[in-house]
Amino acid sequence: MNTTNIDFLKNIPIFSDLDDETLQKIYKSGLLQNFRKNSVILSEEDAGSAMFFIVEGKVKVSRSSGDGKEVILAILNESDFFGEMAILDGMTRSATVTAVEDSKLFIIQRAEFLELLRNFPEVSISLLQELSRRLRAATMKIKALSLKDAEGKVATVLLQIADEVGKIRQGIVEIDDLPYQQELANMAGTSRETISRTLHSFAKKGMIELEGSKVKILDYEKFKELYGQ
Repeated sequence: MNTTNIDFLKNIPIFSDLDDETLQKIYKSGLLQNFRKNSVILSEEDAGSAMFFIVEGKVKVSRSSGDGKEVILAILNESDFFGEMAILDGMTRSATVTAVEDSKLFIIQRAEFLELLRNFPEVSISLLQELSRRLRAATMKIKALSLKDAEGKVATVLLQIADEVGKIRQGIVEIDDLPYQQELANMAGTSRETISRTLHSFAKKGMIELEGSKVKILDYEKFKELYGQ
C-alpha cells in the first residue's frame, strides 16, 4: 500500500491510533483543497456540512462583536481541525474561519465523518478529549482576560501563541510568525496601539526580543510565572 498520501493524517491527533488501511479509507472519503491567504473558508451562520483538517498553513477563527469588530477566538495550525461543532449538533457555524496564509485543507463531509465516529470509538474519544481541552483553554482565557489589565491581556495572548507554535530552546521561546498587531488586539480584546505599546514595554524591560514578525520570550518560565493563567 502506498502510504505517502496518508502521512498527513497520521499527524492529526484524533487519527493517530488508526492503522494504515483505515487511514486510506478516510483519505478516500475526503478531498484536499487549497485556499489562498485571506480567503474565507467558512462563515458564521453558514450551514455546517463538512469537517476541516489543516494539512498546511494557518487559519484564524473569529466572530463579529455587537459593534461589528472582529474578535479572534483562535489561531489554528497544521494538524489542527475545525468545523466540528456544526457537524455534531447540526446547527449553523458559530464562527468565521479565514486563511491567514496560503493553506491546504483536508475536507470530510458530515455524513462520512459521522459514520467514521460510529465505526471507530477511539476517534470519538480522541475528539471528545480535544474538545474538552479546547473548552478548558477557552474558559481559562476568558477568565484571564476579564481579570487582567491591558499588559496582562497582551501577555496572556503571547503565552497562548507560545504554547501553540513556540519553539523552546534553553528556556527561550521563539515565535517565528507572530500575528499582525491588529489580530493580536482582536485576540486580546484591546487596541492595536495598546499591543504596540505593551510589546515595546516588554522589550524595554528585557522580557522579549522583537525582530519583524519574530518574537523571543527570553525567560519563558519567569514570564509565565508573572502572567500565566
